[in-house]
Amino acid sequence: MVADEGSSPPHPKPVPSRELSTRVLSALVMVAAALLTAYLGGWAFALFWLAAGIAIVVEWTDMTGIEPRRLVQGILGLGLVALTLLFLLGAGFWLTSAVSLAFLAAGAFIASGAQKRVWAVSSFIYAAPIVLVPPIVRDHPDLGILGLLWMFAVVWATDIAAYFTGRALGGPKLCPPISPKKTWSGFIGGVVAATVAGLLVASFGQRYGASLPLTLPGIAALSVVASVASQVGDLGESALKRHCQVKDSSHLIPGHGGVMDRLDGFWAVCLIVALVLLTVDPTV
Repeated sequence: MVADEGSSPPHPKPVPSRELSTRVLSALVMVAAALLTAYLGGWAFALFWLAAGIAIVVEWTDMTGIEPRRLVQGILGLGLVALTLLFLLGAGFWLTSAVSLAFLAAGAFIASGAQKRVWAVSSFIYAAPIVLVPPIVRDHPDLGILGLLWMFAVVWATDIAAYFTGRALGGPKLCPPISPKKTWSGFIGGVVAATVAGLLVASFGQRYGASLPLTLPGIAALSVVASVASQVGDLGESALKRHCQVKDSSHLIPGHGGVMDRLDGFWAVCLIVALVLLTVDPTV
């Protein structure tokens, strides 16, 4: 996700050292967990992203005030568990789609009020790519762990570079009504860093006998698209929080807020990758 940049370029407000230390420590733990489970693959990796997806459903439905909340969360959470099991058992696209629709219908039926039904359905739709796409990429014969590392690298590089570039350079605001602290300089810095990071991952893979099914110019172009999508995903989640009048999606992660706050950019990249995979192979 794209972190907020400083709002006064000449004298950016320093982040308190204790807060920064907490943020860094939490980030290191999350990165280590993501990389370790990615290395292990299989059940461990799928369960890691299932947990993230369930947390997203809980945060989304808490923010939007769905009732009966715990019952809706339980039904949609079971739906995500079913999607993970279907993936691990090798179920096809159409069966997975049918099960998704069944749980969507159940969640919408239980939720009270037309607007709340829309929020319930959208929470599941938002969480599903987080649950399914990383394990699919990890097990994909043409992508594998290198494709996953590319996704991580693009999102993390976008996040870090946008934060520090924005604080250092400042300048015109990117989208003041939604996120007043983000700047165009941070946006551009994130895109440049993501492109470099994507190319570095691809080059590293080639050096050790692995490759992505794209040329280096193609990887650079896709990295640009993914970085832009990551930052748009961040703005989208900021808009949702502003609509719900909350600062963070939850307080689950010390120094970072909630799971949605950390994965909004990664969610957007998952969506891009899913669309590419469905275009190339609709049965994936």
